[in-house]
This record gives sequence, structure tokens and C-alpha cells, in this order.
Amino acid sequence: MTSKRFERLDDWLIWLEGHHPVEIELGLGRIRIVADRLGLLNPRARIVTIGGTNGKGSCVAVCSALLRAAGWKVGSYISPHILSYNERVCVNGQPVSDAALCEAFARIDEARGDISLTYFEFGTLAAFEIFRDVNVDVMVLEVGLGGRLDAVNLLDADVAVVTSVDLDHQSWLGNDRDSIGREKAGIYRTGRPGLCADPEPPLGLLDTAAQMGVTLQCAGDAFGFEVRAEGWCWWGSSAENQPLHLTLPVPLLPWSSVAAALQAVAQLGVDLPAIVPESGLEKLTLRGRFQQLSWRGCPVILDVAHNPAAARHLAERLARHPVARTFVVVGIMADKDRVGTLAPMKSLATEWWLAALPGVPRAASPEQLKKDLAELGAQPGGYGTVPEALRWLELSVQPGDRIVFMGSFFTVSAALVALNKGEPCEHAGNEAPLSDTDSLEDK
Repeated sequence: MTSKRFERLDDWLIWLEGHHPVEIELGLGRIRIVADRLGLLNPRARIVTIGGTNGKGSCVAVCSALLRAAGWKVGSYISPHILSYNERVCVNGQPVSDAALCEAFARIDEARGDISLTYFEFGTLAAFEIFRDVNVDVMVLEVGLGGRLDAVNLLDADVAVVTSVDLDHQSWLGNDRDSIGREKAGIYRTGRPGLCADPEPPLGLLDTAAQMGVTLQCAGDAFGFEVRAEGWCWWGSSAENQPLHLTLPVPLLPWSSVAAALQAVAQLGVDLPAIVPESGLEKLTLRGRFQQLSWRGCPVILDVAHNPAAARHLAERLARHPVARTFVVVGIMADKDRVGTLAPMKSLATEWWLAALPGVPRAASPEQLKKDLAELGAQPGGYGTVPEALRWLELSVQPGDRIVFMGSFFTVSAALVALNKGEPCEHAGNEAPLSDTDSLEDK
């Protein structure tokens, strides 16, 4: 029996946060050795790997729902989580237990010997371990950072999807879309379907895919969608290259991610027309992705937009529904393009609250965010923790106003706790949210 360093998941997570000397260390050398010792490198399950700057979480959710509707046993792995670490590792849509995670961590700890692994590497191997234990038919895996050197890329994808390519994490991935596209294309595999949902794929991604001999399928060419009077019309192709056409109710999740997920699942040989009606696709939502709640009679939007592209999408969606006033509570990591992320919201924000995130060393301070706003010619109405923001809002908002919590996953998590709500409200309207940001390990 494996000897456990800890019995409680919280204790494991605290230890993992300080175990490795650096938070992020890209590369597959160390983790490959440990995975080989654990016998994880050649899983029986089919693998769908999903990378991209924005839209990955939605693509994972749609792929998982479709495959479950097809009768497959599905293991899904995402990062980061919003309320509970267990959200990262799900089997058939249900988070795994603390006990399963603790047992997986203990096996990894024993197998690694003197090899040091990051928090994310431990978590990735734990997901692989659990999926093997419960004998899933397919793993749907979200890349944490980049692609080529990310721990998830340890396993060869049967189908790989890049949802979008935009500027984020430049210190790790490069300072332009071509460089970032090359890194993200690293999840593709020779001779296997590789999908790109970005409407303008960068040359770096296209060239890398061609050099790798990938069967590349791009949005607008191999698959796509249109909005018509009769509904949301998707088109793509089967694994046998037979044309497919579906007319669906308008999805609530970002359309490009939904379209890519449908094509990815089709490439696994699933009969889409048979299973889509059973998938609940039109009702599928995600925490923190244009999540809609109501508080004291005001609509509340929670969105993990923490890069400029995601913030633009968020602003576009909000602009479709003008309100009297919009109160924005924002907290972002210090190493993000903060000014670029705040800028799209400037014309919409009536008042800003700059969120302090205690216990998060990488978070930008309210003082830093105040300087960022000043560059845009704006000033905050207040600053402090998220619970303090709610007390400010109690005195400020009136019927007809709107509240937006945006930025880091930590910000949205704190808002959900403070609001004492954990599930999305009923979605109103029939348009698709445009915002679904990168679910990255660093939040």
C-alpha cells in the first residue's frame, strides 16, 4: 500500500504550492520520467487535447458533454479551478473525491523519488492516474500554458484543438502571434487531426502544423457556423470526411469553441446527428464565463477576462445590453497587460472598484491598478477586498444598474464566495456569450 505524506487534500495542496522552487517550469523531461515509472505514457483511452489563449474551457465542456451523450466514459482535466480543486478533475462531469486525489498524489510522490515536480505537473499526473484507475474511454485535456512544453502535452492527442491565438504570457511564449502560435501548435501530432478555431490563424501556427505533417482543419474552411432565422447552423465533416450539417438552438457558450468541439468529436468517429439532441448543448454554461447572477435586484456578471482579447469580447457582449450604470470590480495579476485589459471596459464602466486579493502575491495591488486607470484617464470609486466591494455596492447601486466582476480567477472565486452563490443563474436571451478566457494555471 502506498504511504501517504498527507491524509487531507488541503494539506497536499499547501505542500505542493511550496514544494517546487519555481511556480512554472516548462518542459517535459522531469514529468516524462515520473509518468514512465507510473506506466502512464500509453493510455488505453482516446485523447482530445485543447489549447489556446481564450475559449479552452468552453471547448472542454462541450466536448465532454457530447462524448457523454454518445455513451463514452469521459475524464476531463481543466485548470485552474474557481471554488474547489476537485473541479479540475472530473469523471462524467462530476468532480472526483478528495480521497481519489490524495491517493493519486501519494503514488506520484512515491514514484518521483528525488525528482521535483511543479504544482501543475503533480496535478496533471494525478488526473492521468485517476482516469486510468476508473478506466475512462476518453480524456479531454486542457493545456495549462502554451502547448509544446506544457505537462498535458506529455500524451499524444488523437485530436488536438487550438481555440484562439492572442497575446498573453509573452514572457513564456513570445511577443507576437506567430511565436505564440508556434508554441500552441506543439499539441498537434503528425498524421492526426489538428483543429484551429481562430478565424485568422497566425503563420507561425500554419507553418508548424505543415512541418509536422498535421492534418490541419481550420475554422471557415473545414468547419464553421452561421446564424440564420431557423437557428444556429453548424457545418463540418466526419472522420470519414463526409459532410455534416446541424441546426441547433443558439448555444450559450462562445460559438467558435462550440463549433470546434463539434468538429473534434466528429473526428473521433461519433455520430453527431444522433447524439447532439441528447447532449443538452444549448443549455451548457460555465462558472466565471459571462456567468449571470442577481444581487439586490441588480444583474451581476462574473467573467474571468484577464487579457485584452477576452476583455474586448466581454465589453462587446455588455455593450449589446445598455444599462443605466455599470459598476466594475476588477482584480488582475501584476504580470498581465493590465492597461490593455482595462481599456475595452473604459467606455462602459460608470464606477470602478479595484480589488485587493490578499494571499495572492502575484496580484496587482489597487495602487498599481489605479495608475493603470490613470493612463486611461479614469479614476476608481474605491478599492479594497471583494467583500469590501460588496459593502460599497450596497450603498451605490440602484435598480437598473449592473455589476461586473472581472479579471483573475481569484477575483471571480472571491465574488462567488462573497455573494454566497455557486451556480449560474438562468440565462436570459438567446445570444451567445463572447467571453471565455484562458483557464490558466496561474489564474
